[in-house]
Amino acid sequence: MKQSTERILTSHAGSLPRPDDLIELNRARLAGDGSDEAAFQEQLHAAVQDVVNRQRSAGIDIPGDGEYGKAMGHRVNYGAWWSYSFQRLGGLELTGPGLYEMPAHRSEPGQIVLTSFGDRRDRTRFADAYADPDSGITTGPRPRNFPVCTGPVTYIGHEAIQSDIANFKAALASAGVEQGFMSAVAPGSAARVSNAYYATEEEFIYACADALREEYRAIIDAGLILQLDDPSIAENWDQINPEPSVEDYQKFSMIRVEAINHAIAGLPKDRIRFHLCWGSWHGPHTTDIAMRDIVDVMLAIDCHAYSFEAGNVRHEHEWTVWQDVKLPDGKLILPGVVSHATNVVEHPDLVAQRIVRFANLVGRENVIASTDCGLGGRVHPQIAWAKLESLAQGAELAIQQLWG
Repeated sequence: MKQSTERILTSHAGSLPRPDDLIELNRARLAGDGSDEAAFQEQLHAAVQDVVNRQRSAGIDIPGDGEYGKAMGHRVNYGAWWSYSFQRLGGLELTGPGLYEMPAHRSEPGQIVLTSFGDRRDRTRFADAYADPDSGITTGPRPRNFPVCTGPVTYIGHEAIQSDIANFKAALASAGVEQGFMSAVAPGSAARVSNAYYATEEEFIYACADALREEYRAIIDAGLILQLDDPSIAENWDQINPEPSVEDYQKFSMIRVEAINHAIAGLPKDRIRFHLCWGSWHGPHTTDIAMRDIVDVMLAIDCHAYSFEAGNVRHEHEWTVWQDVKLPDGKLILPGVVSHATNVVEHPDLVAQRIVRFANLVGRENVIASTDCGLGGRVHPQIAWAKLESLAQGAELAIQQLWG
């Protein structure tokens, strides 16, 4: 993975806006209407070519495939980064209650359990706002059926991941881009579905780790950078009732960290980066865990680089964490310097200020400017691309300050 040795490099967190025709084709395929698979694959190939070219034109140094191979049948969609795995993991059946219809659970002393997505503490505190369709809090469509694990978890996505890889590598070659990344869900987030087979939650998480390792290896073997997406590390905090102690939550999260390290054991760490976020829905987020309380858990993940939210108004102030926390030698950070959580396009001067703050604390060579989270499905496409352009413009301003 490249360092910013001569200039501040730019990247993003993964999801980018899909073209409308690809969204419509995905909607038809998800509905099972018997659409022409060859025509879909042709359109997908062309769309990936286009999104890589657009990233290059916007000034992004380390592009992704936009997560175009992860089906999104609506313009507003916050879950494609995760729901794609439902079709790539054997042992799951789409027979469970919807994501927000699952029964609420309460933790007991010494035993942390996740509650329903609809019973999060942020949702409880702002119940009126969440219930108001005009409040601006959007989550996109809610699947009626959700996975239940009813048998051994296996990886069955070999054809799908090889198709994603082929499309992306062809686009990178056509655009003359040397390095690109592809995201994949981490074990802890993949396991946030109902389990009716494994004896314990930990056993289920490790089964997901063993299965998903095949996807991770395929991405790395193809010469790409692997990004592990795992909001569960920070986001689970809001999904526990009542609020646990920080120490108990850190122990709870370390099970998921250890599962990641198990899944990537023996794979080249310099080709792996990790994405941390507090969930990308447009809500108040007043019940997010503090970065200071989760940063050591994040750094325990045995990879090369760490991507995290640092541009939105709930977490921007936490750049100060790096005044006290030392970035381990040889590691990189990809702080978000533009956000998915607002339609306001960040001014390049502000972007530069954010980049310089981190560069002064951890070393300019160890900073790659990025986005808080995926932009696809969260903000309008026109705004998303303007944000990426502002990110690149801000990086150029930061270069002038840091290299003179």
